[in-house]
Formats: sequence, structure tokens, C-alpha cells
Amino acid sequence: MKPVRVFILEDQPAMLRNLSKLIGTSPKTQLAGTAFSAEEAIILLDQLEELPEVILCDIGLPKMSGTDFCRYVKVKYPEIELLMLTVYDDDDQVLESVRRGAAGYLLKGIEGPKIIEAIQEVREGGSVIQPSLARRLLAHFKPSSQTSLTQSESYRRSLTERELECLQIVAKGLSNNEAASVLGLSKATIRTHLEHIYQKLDVGNRVEAVTEGLRQGLIGI
Repeated sequence: MKPVRVFILEDQPAMLRNLSKLIGTSPKTQLAGTAFSAEEAIILLDQLEELPEVILCDIGLPKMSGTDFCRYVKVKYPEIELLMLTVYDDDDQVLESVRRGAAGYLLKGIEGPKIIEAIQEVREGGSVIQPSLARRLLAHFKPSSQTSLTQSESYRRSLTERELECLQIVAKGLSNNEAASVLGLSKATIRTHLEHIYQKLDVGNRVEAVTEGLRQGLIGI
């Protein structure tokens, strides 16, 4: 498998240097570019001959926020996945970024191998959702009407028991590899189940699937 093309948006020079070195030296990733601000990143993305597959994006940017940059990217380049970089996982901007299309987030200071694993995960259509974030999603999307409950029953009948089990597992924050281990399945089978879930829930990625599953009451945390 080809290395994942990664663009880094980070306004702290030391952090940017460390991430650039990590991405540039790993055989699993390729550094596609870097920027200190969202405004600079927008210009550079337009100039690239080949777009990155994943952007590591700092949430706490000085002018245009990481959350607003996420929204811009998902509108103009919907094929690019974003992983938000944050100091606190309970930041409201983390939740808002995920709602705007980010594939998840990483806490600053996380070990290098975990960063590479997360990048590969989202390139393959996965996401990085921690249980704390999933609980906050649940608070935003609890079913609140008879209509939503009726629709929930329709979705529940549509999803197989194994698909519901898979959706519940990934909502806990497990990667495809971890979900495969827990369920005693191959990673390829997990991806197939997720693809079927996306089709049935009419969503495009794991974050949206978990959000819809929580909103419809199909899964719990």
C-alpha cells in the first residue's frame, strides 16, 4: 500500500517540526506540505499537484480556527480526511469539528506510532472517536420524538445483528484492527460491515455512522 500523503497545519514551530519529522521518516506516510495558519494552508492546497489524503489540523489556530478550516476543506475537498490536534479532548471545538466532517482527533503529546496508526485508519475510511466524544455526541443526538423512534425501529430492522454489534464496537473508540480482534473477524470483514452500515444509514464515514446510530437510538455508550 502506498504511503499516506499527509499535510500538517500547526502554528507551534516545535510541534510542526516534530510532526514533520515523524511523517517524513515513517515508511507508511509521506509529507505533502505544512502550514502555520489556515490562511496559508488554503493557498498551498490550491497549489499542490496532488492533494493530501489526510490533514493533521491544530484546532487552536490564531485567526481562522481549525474548526472553520475543517468546514472549508470538507466543502471544497470532501475526499480529504481531517484529524484535529488538540490539548483537551473535551474542547467544544472538537465536537464541532467532528460535526463538520472531521474524522476524529488526536491529543497533542500522543506517541508517534499512535499518530501513524490513526492516519492509516482514517485513510481507510475509519475514524478516531474516543468514548468521551461519543458520549457528547449521544447528548446531542438522543431521540426525542415518536417519529425518530419509529425511524429507529426501521433502521434496526435494516441493520443485521452483526452490523449493529460492529457499530456499537466502533462507537466505543476501537480501531478496525481492535474491532476485528474483539469480534473475532478479519479487518477486511469489519470494513465490509462498515460499508454496509454506511449505505443503510445513508452516511459517508464512521463518525457520521456513529452519530446517526446515537441519534436513532440504535446504539448506546
